[in-house]
Amino acid sequence: MLDVQRMTTDDPFGFLSSLGEWNDGIALRFAREEGIGMTEEHWEVIRLLRNHYRLYGNDLSGPRLLNALSEPFGMRGGKKHLYELFPGGPISQGCRIAGVPPPPYSADPSFGSIE
Repeated sequence: MLDVQRMTTDDPFGFLSSLGEWNDGIALRFAREEGIGMTEEHWEVIRLLRNHYRLYGNDLSGPRLLNALSEPFGMRGGKKHLYELFPGGPISQGCRIAGVPPPPYSADPSFGSIE
């Protein structure tokens, strides 16, 4: 079993180097470090990001993935609501918590990331 307390990342932005290292405990630890209290909506975003990566890899740029992610949240406020859930950026911060590598251009300041 993976020791969540001892797990570290070698990525300067805090992303995991191996997808197999991730589990709910790690997600909770990353979320806590990011100041995020995980609700069911947060987990929904995390599951969507992980499923998208599992199925398609990094086929979309950060802005296009955000547009795709906004669709299921359209009736709840879309992108604005996603940024309320993940103030550090639903893609950048969400991918970090989800344990998936960020898509290209997700750390572009003009895109709205805080990195």
